[in-house]
Amino acid sequence: MHKSPKLVCKNVWKLYGDKPKEFLQSHNYNPDKRIIEENGYIQAIRNATLEVYENEILVIMGLSGSGKSTLVRCMSRLVDPTVGEIFFENIDMGKLTKNELIEIRRHKMGMVFQHFALFPHRTVIENIAFPLEVQGINRTEREKSAMEIIDLVGLQGRENYFPKELSGGQQQRVGIGRSLAVKPELWFLDEPFSALDPLIRKEMQNEFLKIQNSLKKTIIFITHDFDEAIKLADRIIIMNEGRIVQIGSPEDLIMKPADDYVKEFTEDLPRERLLSVKSIMNNQKQPSNSLTVYEDEKIFSILEKVLSEGSVSVIDRSNNIVGSLNRETVSRFINN
Repeated sequence: MHKSPKLVCKNVWKLYGDKPKEFLQSHNYNPDKRIIEENGYIQAIRNATLEVYENEILVIMGLSGSGKSTLVRCMSRLVDPTVGEIFFENIDMGKLTKNELIEIRRHKMGMVFQHFALFPHRTVIENIAFPLEVQGINRTEREKSAMEIIDLVGLQGRENYFPKELSGGQQQRVGIGRSLAVKPELWFLDEPFSALDPLIRKEMQNEFLKIQNSLKKTIIFITHDFDEAIKLADRIIIMNEGRIVQIGSPEDLIMKPADDYVKEFTEDLPRERLLSVKSIMNNQKQPSNSLTVYEDEKIFSILEKVLSEGSVSVIDRSNNIVGSLNRETVSRFINN
């Protein structure tokens, strides 16, 4: 991915316990898990290093207690890391004063949590406009901005409803709208759809992708649902016991898992519906008169064509031949 990083974490640790910074220092900033536990510390984040690129959706996954939410809170300095550096737009977050941090969060960062805590006595438009009210923007201007967001999140006609008059999915749209009010450069979402029933959840995922397609935000999204991660993510981080185990595209994680933990995460997924032709094609090019399939098509959609034809050329969206796919490769993939 040839984009500049929006946010960078370097060797970030978060330990809970007595004088954790001194403890890390005395163990050369690399104590193993056993030593950490024997000294009475809880390891929330272990030596996390990563870059979040401009306009990407980076999804963080892991079991409960793996450190997902703590890492995100360290990124925004809602939680101070024990040691390590965090840079947002090349600004060292560790060197900012409390007031400077508040200003960055008010003007540059949007946050949506699982429990989105709408103000019950404020209408939809007043809830969405609230961050602008905090910024001191006058009522006319903030309501004009809020109405634009109401259109964006699909709540037209409900601007004067109170939260209790809305469904769960509509309330979540208000929470998303409120976090967008400041026009954030970086958008954090911590399991925002997990409390919704499956149909509304799917609808919200589609809505979310539509919003991203329109606004092109840099997004860090926490979920424990691999289907959701694959649908939304440009890249996925898998965490285990505070440690980043692997960072990669959904296809990287499925085809090249870093260890058994990642393999377990992905083993029950319908791979032919998730992986694209590009992930299994051969680099040899077929004659130009053969049948073609696109490199970004999902494997399940081209199975019949390849199995009946024997082999096909693989092309990119500019119709350049980039490889080939044959019956043997597809059969091996299906039976693997």
